[in-house]
Amino acid sequence: MEYITPVQAAPGIILCCDCGAQIQPNPTNRCIACIRARNDISEGIQKQNNLYFCRGCERYLDPPTMWVLAPLESKELLRLCLKKIKGLNKVRLVDAGFAWTEPHSKRIKVKLAVQKEIQAGAVLQQDFVVEFVVVGQMCDDCHRIEAKDFWKAVVQVRQKTDHKRTFYYLEQLMLKHKAHEKTLGINPVHEGLDFYFSNEQGARQMVDFLMSVVPCRWTHSKKLISHDIHSNSYNYKFTFSVDIVAVCKDSVVCLPSKLAHQLGGIGQICIIRRVTNHIGLIDPCTAQLAEVSSTVYWRTPFNALCTSKKLTEFVVMDTSEADVKYFSGQGQISKKHQVAEVWVQRASELGSDNLIFCRSHLGHILNPGDSVLGFDLRLSNVNDVNVDKMNPDVVPDVILVKKIFADKATRNRRRRWKLKHLGLDDDAHSQNKDYTDFLEDLEEDPQYRTNVNIYRDSAKICTMDSESEAGEMPQVSVEEMLEDLHIEVDPMGEGAEMIE
Repeated sequence: MEYITPVQAAPGIILCCDCGAQIQPNPTNRCIACIRARNDISEGIQKQNNLYFCRGCERYLDPPTMWVLAPLESKELLRLCLKKIKGLNKVRLVDAGFAWTEPHSKRIKVKLAVQKEIQAGAVLQQDFVVEFVVVGQMCDDCHRIEAKDFWKAVVQVRQKTDHKRTFYYLEQLMLKHKAHEKTLGINPVHEGLDFYFSNEQGARQMVDFLMSVVPCRWTHSKKLISHDIHSNSYNYKFTFSVDIVAVCKDSVVCLPSKLAHQLGGIGQICIIRRVTNHIGLIDPCTAQLAEVSSTVYWRTPFNALCTSKKLTEFVVMDTSEADVKYFSGQGQISKKHQVAEVWVQRASELGSDNLIFCRSHLGHILNPGDSVLGFDLRLSNVNDVNVDKMNPDVVPDVILVKKIFADKATRNRRRRWKLKHLGLDDDAHSQNKDYTDFLEDLEEDPQYRTNVNIYRDSAKICTMDSESEAGEMPQVSVEEMLEDLHIEVDPMGEGAEMIE
């Protein structure tokens, strides 16, 4: 018995009713060219429009009153363009994208692909371009800036110290976390900075950021500017006052006896290792560590006996390992430091027999002949209540704070990296001792460096490379520099970022 295999029918061929071309049957019985000639589905859709752009803050107007930040060829700019095209609701949008235009032409072209059903079962797709002209218009915020009445909230940050190293650190944190983007202006003043904002919310966000990165406290007040009795609306200006702790890195402090007991029996006279969102302390006689939060500090405040600017240079004459007695319940002991008994002499008294005995937590890096910075309690007039209450027999004669690895000129010449700045009216060059000290702190402390973006200094690298080829100075990197200076830390530190 034979089976007949069904043969699939070939599609029929008809003639276009307009031009007579051979086509396959469709609901319109016309070819594609004739369909497009008879139907324009983009009719009624705007082909030209305007975009209003503020050159002051580089934002686009999103009607009716909102200004949004939208970079070129971004999703935000495409959404804004599609929102302004009238007539898109009559068709189905299939695809949208930007067509290239010269960046300075003040023209933005958007290429659209739309579909529309012209007859029952017949859907036509068409591509066309909509051109936008970028028109300059000043936003309300920039208007207020030009009228010198631009801020509604100000954050006043102050620190009562004799240097600006804390504010250099704050500047780098703001650059990394982009905390300054909502500010209308930043004004450096005596002992601090002023940040201006267009609304209270931006100022509160800045205060929250400062509370998370440095130990501080804040208060706020408001001043009535105007009042509309008909709508019962008020116009205020808000002021936030932020007070940063008055102690800094490498400062010598004397803790209250009650606070020292609460911190695990640490010695009252301590050195501040670093100041981040907590105050890090170390006891130079036992290498015991402790951290003081902002809340604890303002509940039991203490002042600096000596800041880093007032330290005296000493020369190490002899060192030996110290026998430290620990007790149960004592706080954390540093594993990176070693307590040593050190004989030192003031650098100005070299050659005399006036030797001073002290204990130091820097025993792992001190050798005879090294130079160190310290605080001489014997010759200092200390006016502190906590020191007056201490037993004079337990008050050390000298507190050694940090080792001097090299002179500042050598370190500045070998430094092949740089930092970005906010563009404040402040000197950030090698002649500024505060800024140079801040750079040295970043080199010596990897944990202090983790929150800072470091950039390669191409000009310095080219200069040092040319000098190296001429035989004047060897080619030295940051890592090699730290190794040459015997800084026993990870050169870049975990989490630090070196950017081209």
